[in-house]
Amino acid sequence: MDIVVCLKRVPETAEAEIKIDGSGKAIEKERLTFDINESDNYALEEAILQKEKWGGTVTLVSLGPPDCEDTLRMGLAKGADQAIRLTDEKFEELDGFATAQILKNAIKDVKFDLVLTGCIATDDGYSQVGPTLAELLDIPHAVLVTKIDVEEGRAIIQRELEGGLLEALDIRLPALFAVQTGINEPRYASLIAIRRAAAKEIKVLNAQEIEMEEPTVRTILESLSPPPVGKRAEVLEGSADETSAKLAQICKGKGIL
Repeated sequence: MDIVVCLKRVPETAEAEIKIDGSGKAIEKERLTFDINESDNYALEEAILQKEKWGGTVTLVSLGPPDCEDTLRMGLAKGADQAIRLTDEKFEELDGFATAQILKNAIKDVKFDLVLTGCIATDDGYSQVGPTLAELLDIPHAVLVTKIDVEEGRAIIQRELEGGLLEALDIRLPALFAVQTGINEPRYASLIAIRRAAAKEIKVLNAQEIEMEEPTVRTILESLSPPPVGKRAEVLEGSADETSAKLAQICKGKGIL
């Protein structure tokens, strides 16, 4: 079972103050910490579990600057076999489709039975890379996958639908699955494994080496802006009778009562 896992390094923004940078097209990242995209971490763990069950190899692929190698090395420490980082001046301001084009050129000659991605990126929320990559590779795919059982040449998977429903599918391999969080429990890498991974080679490829022209069709981001600030919560003060009367008055004014 040979598996390719696409990883993305993203800023941790859940508890950080986010500001638009001087270009108006990105956020200030100097004070932010970075880590592996959440659902990509589950995809990585699923690849390692399948490798432990069936044997084979796990190849990691990431697109970005040298700092992305920290994410790749952590994946190597957890059990992946090799890693590829894609970088080039042409790979700037990419949307989901352009990213999928680059990934396709990088892995089209790699032997694989499965390609695993996360179901969504926490920084841009596109959810486009996985399905688009599958179409470019001309292989079947499924998104929001919560269970994968591999048999001979096929995979029985479960995926989430709207309303909390689950769908079971029988999909021939090779295939691409965009993994949902919660499919497994990602492991931690040991200190010994981290030290060993620090010495492993990460293959770095540019546009020429993967025979990739600069993407000609892409979404152009004109500007970013923070969401408008609405009315804040109002705290009612006074006794129970007073606050109840105020609340009733507010509800009447909004047409609730």
